[in-house]
Amino acid sequence: MKVWIDQDICTGDGLCEEHCPSIFTLRDGLSFVKAPHAAAPSYVGGPGDLVDVPDHLLDDVLNAAEECPGECIFLEG
Repeated sequence: MKVWIDQDICTGDGLCEEHCPSIFTLRDGLSFVKAPHAAAPSYVGGPGDLVDVPDHLLDDVLNAAEECPGECIFLEG
């Protein structure tokens, strides 16, 4: 499963970060997906920036997507 956030519709509530801080972060009023394995901290957004969700975090990411008031978290795969 892969996840991405559409910053154009993100409301910046940060609920996703509360549900799964290992995957999501709030920066400058918008939520981003953390890019794993990057040499330096990297935060991505947009449909071209799909990030793999580890199996042990899938339930947390699904809960974040369901609770998102902006409905801006998208899962693929």
